[in-house]
This record gives sequence, C-alpha cells and structure tokens, in this order.
Amino acid sequence: MSEESVNVESRTSSQDKRWTIMAALLGTNTAFMLFQGMEQESNPTFIREIALAIIAATIPFQGIYFLIYTFLLEHNGKLSQERMDRLHFASAICQIVSYASLVGVGMMWYNISLYVGVSFVLSTILAIILIRSVMGPVDQDE
Repeated sequence: MSEESVNVESRTSSQDKRWTIMAALLGTNTAFMLFQGMEQESNPTFIREIALAIIAATIPFQGIYFLIYTFLLEHNGKLSQERMDRLHFASAICQIVSYASLVGVGMMWYNISLYVGVSFVLSTILAIILIRSVMGPVDQDE
C-alpha cells in the first residue's frame, strides 16, 4: 500500500474516534439484544423488556451515524457549508440517541443484580464527570 493511499490524519481525527465509540456501542447493543432477547423469551421480566426496547430504539440511530460518517468522507470538500452543518447536526443527534442506549444497558445490569447495576451507574457517572472535567476546548497556550 502506497503512502498516498493512506490518509493518516483522517484515521486519527476526533471524528474517527467517535466512529470507534459508536462501533463499540453498536456491538455491545447487538450482543445484548441477542443474548438478553433469548433470555427474555425463556424467562420474561418487565425491566428486561423495557431495557431491550430502549436498546432497540437506539440501534437505527447508530446505523444512520455510520451512513452520515461515510457520506461525509466520500464528499469531503464538495458540500456546501449549510449542508455540512445539517449533516454534523444530524450526526450529533444520532450520537446522543445512541448514548441513551447506556440507559438500557444499565437497566439490564440492574436486572441481573442490584449491586452490579448500582456499580455500573455510579462508575458511569464518575467516568462522565472525569471526562468532562479533563476534556474541553484546547487553547493554543497549552
């Protein structure tokens, strides 16, 4: 593979990192839907049903995110600023809805065990606080 065929900058962009996070969410959600869906058939519970419904509702948004991401890569530099803004807005909405799947995952952990569920929720809150406190706009002085 030649040096010209690999765009190193695009592979390490923040957008690419978001793509990786979304792929991980999609994989996790698909696994939960498969295995917990089978468990729901044999041993139905209301909380699992709600959790699966939340996760199922987020999966199409994860797919749309990948479509938008690919479209932006394919048409880089060819789209008007207005269209780029609309696509980035749609992408952000898809990300927010996709992250809501963590509510379903948390409910699923809670359904498995109160301690596991509480631990997951508390660690998620702490992780969000941590990442929000250290990530922000980068100043040139740093």
